[in-house]
Amino acid sequence: MILAAGKGTRVQPLTYELPKPMIPILGKPVMEYLVEHLVKYGVRDIMVNVSYLHQKIEDYFGEGQRFGAQIGYSFEGYMNEEGEVMPHPIGSAGGMKKIQEFGGFFDETTLVICGDALIDLDIKSALFEHRKKGAMVSIITKEVPREKASDYGMVVTDDDGRVLSFQEKPKPEEALSTFASTGIYIFEPEVLDLIPSGEQFDIGSQLFPLLVEKKVPFFAQKRFFNWIDIGNVRDYWAVSQSVMDGEIAHMTMPGTQIADGLWVGLNTSIEWEGTTIEGPVYIGSGSRIEAGSTIIGPTWIGHGSQICSGSKVERSVLFEYTRVSPDSHIEEQVVCKDYCVSREGKMKHVSECVQDVWRDARDRRSTTRSKTDSRADDADGSDSPVVSLNERKRAVGAV
Repeated sequence: MILAAGKGTRVQPLTYELPKPMIPILGKPVMEYLVEHLVKYGVRDIMVNVSYLHQKIEDYFGEGQRFGAQIGYSFEGYMNEEGEVMPHPIGSAGGMKKIQEFGGFFDETTLVICGDALIDLDIKSALFEHRKKGAMVSIITKEVPREKASDYGMVVTDDDGRVLSFQEKPKPEEALSTFASTGIYIFEPEVLDLIPSGEQFDIGSQLFPLLVEKKVPFFAQKRFFNWIDIGNVRDYWAVSQSVMDGEIAHMTMPGTQIADGLWVGLNTSIEWEGTTIEGPVYIGSGSRIEAGSTIIGPTWIGHGSQICSGSKVERSVLFEYTRVSPDSHIEEQVVCKDYCVSREGKMKHVSECVQDVWRDARDRRSTTRSKTDSRADDADGSDSPVVSLNERKRAVGAV
């Protein structure tokens, strides 16, 4: 089971229009890497609990045929009196209970994974240890530096690995363990009986303390594997930098490599006169790089983007259809439609910029949209700004 019902508030603005599992890394949703990894180990029956922007996940993955899997979905929400579908997550454990009551999916040993992390866990080895210890529940942990304990839920165990307690993001000096929960769990069917029916119930904050209280065979596995968690936008920027630098062995740049450190998608246009590109850089399909621009990697430029003459982009991630204005400078930023976020996590709306630094490449108006305009677009579900006839004529003339 993949947990994918959360709203991803800590990763806003990336999740204003995307559910967290759909956030792209090297152009692919995070959840796609998870599905591929599960299939690699023979796990082909996959349930996904969904809620917020559920249709984005369901439309992309379908029933899983193209991934070699069978994928089913459990929607958490309701329809209001106006006939609108309203998301309403019921907690990670509550989502498990709903699935079990509907069709008995958890009648066998089941792996449960959060849908917002990149992993290369040896699943076969983890299942072997789970069964060898006679565990009813296993939680996969990974050692982290003590100074980073405040970023994670820490798991406290005895010498045999039996879970004794949890600390949620403790201060480093107060941490009783250096092993963090990775959001990867192995459950036996009997555990589902402990989850109340029809209630909002969480795995970490409610179910796990209950297991400790009832002295259920509950063990932590201390494993060494790549676990890249996208907890917030700062993490997303750092992860993107790492994978573009080639630090994650099983993840490679898409597209065609046309020069040292430079990959491009289909139908890109690069005017080389006066242009400097220092890799690793990916330029998405249908993008245009004008003469006299500078791109310093690791940088990802999404499809349909435009880097104008005299502009400079350094160590950044630009989502699709980003236009960087002439003589502008973007450094260590994540740019997503009308928002940019610095590597420190500081968010800025396009209307807050004194100068016109970036905008939607599809927007042909002479001035950038205000924050109010953007919210209005979000409210009516349209990406197309309302432009007067004269503005349209001026825009066409400019083109």
